[in-house]
Amino acid sequence: MLPWVQLDSAMAPGGGELRLKQRGTEFSIMLGTNELMNSRLSGSEEALARLSCQKIGDRRAPHILIGGLGMGFTLRAALSELGPDARVTVAELVPSVVAWGRGPMAEVFDGCLDDPRVTVRESDVGLLIKSANAGYDAILLDVDNGPDGLTRPANDALYSLTGLNTARAALRPGGVLAVWSSGPDRSFTSRLRQSGFAVEEENVRAGRKRGARHVIWLATKP
Repeated sequence: MLPWVQLDSAMAPGGGELRLKQRGTEFSIMLGTNELMNSRLSGSEEALARLSCQKIGDRRAPHILIGGLGMGFTLRAALSELGPDARVTVAELVPSVVAWGRGPMAEVFDGCLDDPRVTVRESDVGLLIKSANAGYDAILLDVDNGPDGLTRPANDALYSLTGLNTARAALRPGGVLAVWSSGPDRSFTSRLRQSGFAVEEENVRAGRKRGARHVIWLATKP
């Protein structure tokens, strides 16, 4: 079996080191001993985009905000679902992650960063949400391990009652807040409902047909 080779590293917001590793054609992004993402497992990230876009499929010129670039799977899937009049803003807090998508992982990203519908903001997604006043048709959050923050404790604010109320205000009527998580969280489901969202939960595979089951919340603003 081929050994893993570390290609680069970057400081994670709030501390810790992100490491980009490669083994043959496979890539992995690690934080300490935790694997945050792997290029072989894209099913749930793609489902995050697909399910969200289906919810707003009848809208003209939709504007989507994606929190967390990762390996580009959510972005690629969103672009395949959306029409030519759509706009997609991607918020990524770590500049090196964007550079990896244009450099060593360019084949994985398959040119999606150069799509004319895409704008990449090297910024905190929370700041973009706060500055939007009913400006987005969908907000897709895959910035951590889920509502229980792993990589950055400050991410917890996104999933608090205050953060969810802010996200609801940033959505147009009928807009969708979609949240990826590595596992279920009943208290988060309750907070979504407290915030006035109509909530659906989807269980999806990490791989397209196999792998661990992840959770996606689809919260619709009335």
